[in-house]
Amino acid sequence: MTTNRKKMVAGNWKMHNDQTAALGLCREIVQILNDEKRNDAEVVLFPPFTALSAMNKLLNGGGGIQLGAQNMHHEDKGAYTGEISGGMLTSVGCGFVLIGHSERRQYFAESNSFLNQKCHAAFRHGLCPVFCVGERLEERESGVMWEVLSSQIKEGLAGVSASSPRFIVAYEPVWAIGTGKTASADQAQEVHAFIRSTLGELITPEIAMQVTLLYGGSVKPDNAGELFSKPDIDGGLIGGAALDARSFCEIVKSCPTS
Repeated sequence: MTTNRKKMVAGNWKMHNDQTAALGLCREIVQILNDEKRNDAEVVLFPPFTALSAMNKLLNGGGGIQLGAQNMHHEDKGAYTGEISGGMLTSVGCGFVLIGHSERRQYFAESNSFLNQKCHAAFRHGLCPVFCVGERLEERESGVMWEVLSSQIKEGLAGVSASSPRFIVAYEPVWAIGTGKTASADQAQEVHAFIRSTLGELITPEIAMQVTLLYGGSVKPDNAGELFSKPDIDGGLIGGAALDARSFCEIVKSCPTS
């Protein structure tokens, strides 16, 4: 079956970089990718909220880089102090939003059903949700990882259908985030194949084949090429290495041409 999936590399800056530092890093990434031969991979940056507006103005000047937010609220407006709505994100140029990152699940107790509301809110506002799933080390070692992943997908993406707008799934084994540990390319491929199969059960196999699947978990320039060469791994959600322009750009350049 042919697909129209393009490779994608997304940089999640987490709670790093004030506006000045964010703009500096963004300019450096744009310059490297413009100056050096690059492939046709999609590139998305997820800076802190405070840098979104300024980075949107910078990226509108070119560079072919898209902008995303690290989180959003599921309501369109209201008395939710400290929260950000989908409409606020699109007003500053966001086209993507991270939903269900393991740190949100762990530190803020975000459940699958709560994240499902965010996904549908993202759709309402024309945002592409990057829905994150992944197991903890104890879940992998105890043999329940497949049940955990299945629940995250089927509950978190409940109501998504063949007519829904674009969405992306990012697999990030919690035990490999920021630890220096990485799932082997074969381990990652096994899980990505499972995710695609589960999406096929939830929606249709044909739609599942068109969904971009990203791997996140200590991706670096020296392991990105092998990971991205696997048939069900369409790119990466990059954390630590995204904070260094050269490392991030090398990861982008490691994507095979679509």
